[in-house]
Amino acid sequence: MAVDPISLEVFKHLFASVAEEMGLTLQRASFSPNIRERLDFSCAVFDAQGRMVAQAAHIPVHLGSMPASVAYALSAFETFAPGDVVILNDPYRGGTHLPDITLVSPVFVDGAAAFFVASRAHHADVGGMSPGSLPLSTELYQEGIIIPPVKLVEGGRRSAGVLALIAANSRAPDERLGDLEAQLAAQRSGERRLQALAAEHGLSRLAEHAAALQAYSCRMTEAAIAAIPDGSYSFEDALEGDGQAEFRIPIRATVTVAGSRMTVDFAGSAPQAAGNVNAVEAIVRSAVWYCVRLLAADDVPVNHGCFEPVQVRVEPGSVLNPRFPAAVAVGNTETGQRVVDVVLGALAQALPGRIPAASQGTMNNFTCGGMVAGQAFVYYETIGGGHGAGPLGDGLSGRHSHMTNTRNTPVEALEYVLPLRVIAYSLREGSGGCGRRRGGDGLRRVYEFLAPCTVTFNSERRRYAPYGLAGGAPGACGQNWIVRGGVPEPVGGKFTSRVQPGDRVIIETPGGGGWGDLYSGD
Repeated sequence: MAVDPISLEVFKHLFASVAEEMGLTLQRASFSPNIRERLDFSCAVFDAQGRMVAQAAHIPVHLGSMPASVAYALSAFETFAPGDVVILNDPYRGGTHLPDITLVSPVFVDGAAAFFVASRAHHADVGGMSPGSLPLSTELYQEGIIIPPVKLVEGGRRSAGVLALIAANSRAPDERLGDLEAQLAAQRSGERRLQALAAEHGLSRLAEHAAALQAYSCRMTEAAIAAIPDGSYSFEDALEGDGQAEFRIPIRATVTVAGSRMTVDFAGSAPQAAGNVNAVEAIVRSAVWYCVRLLAADDVPVNHGCFEPVQVRVEPGSVLNPRFPAAVAVGNTETGQRVVDVVLGALAQALPGRIPAASQGTMNNFTCGGMVAGQAFVYYETIGGGHGAGPLGDGLSGRHSHMTNTRNTPVEALEYVLPLRVIAYSLREGSGGCGRRRGGDGLRRVYEFLAPCTVTFNSERRRYAPYGLAGGAPGACGQNWIVRGGVPEPVGGKFTSRVQPGDRVIIETPGGGGWGDLYSGD
């Protein structure tokens, strides 16, 4: 049963295919546009100890938080039986924010839990102060239903009470139940595939290659770190407010490299905020591991081994490690992006010819919801922007970047299910930063509402532009407007309001930073 390079490559793809098949099942069975069209979900495979073996190429922000959810699920129950499925979304127990609901289930082979599979999907509404469950909150309780690790399915029997409780706390209960059914289908798909692999190759050989893949990823990550000059490198950027007020919220990182090991210390970052931008520790770890993975010359398999050479330090009570019940609704989407910006900014000092300028640095979260003919509707989407330019080329335009890997929602799908129109959807030409390599352009998206509803923006880079590098200019800041009676009113990055039929919302997303002095030679 020896592991060799060929068998390792084969099993790498076999494990990854399990997660990919789970993702395809979840997408095809889902009800909401956010999951079906935007692909706002992740699926992963874990070994018997809860260590990640493979994650599909879905959402980077789930890289470090999925393992935390699995760890909490395993610690919450002494035993598992075939057919069990644990559900949770608590950000302080391995989650990210409340709309991200995670399912974890054991895979039994020869009478023992040999693996675990997990799926996480962003549900369009789980209650809270405003439709879409990303409110301008001041505590977690305002953001929706909090689900600790509980068994949604026990021994193959579903808990009607848990399902009823979740449905009762959503503005779109049928959609929630449909999307949960899709996740359950994904869980069953992963379970069947792993059991088939164990039957074909033997459990010992499967477990042996899972461990070998983790060790391989660890070695690859160590090699990527060893290529960075030893030393300490610091960088600081900032958020623009917490939804309660606009003010500077500094995020600071010091990256220390010693041989094949790296420590990323966020000492000096702001204390936890009153509003919704606090990010739990799992999000910070995800962002750091994502940055390190970008440095590898080859494609590093995503598993537990990637994490071992990197230590992350965050101060309790800070905006990057808040104390319960601090609000965290957009710590996942906005603060996670800024963590990437500061870590890459620090690494640019060590590797000046490799790191690109800042991308748009926000997910431009937009939520809306209301009632039409007695039926509730809820919608959530993130909007792409400009990528930062790098030494090898211009930045991409109109794309999601870094911690989000979702698609846009097609206009046709959006208008089919919601009482609104998309009046304009285009690149925001000239918004990318100038330089020898130009930053990518942002997007312009205009919505017109056909029914009264509540809209909420949670966005960043409306005051502090995405930075350029090596002499390149910053990208343009984003802008948000409400148009009432034909009169556009500029609003801040975080804003909520009622709108009426005929009102419009305009969202212009940031461009990416430029790279290189425009007037210097190559």
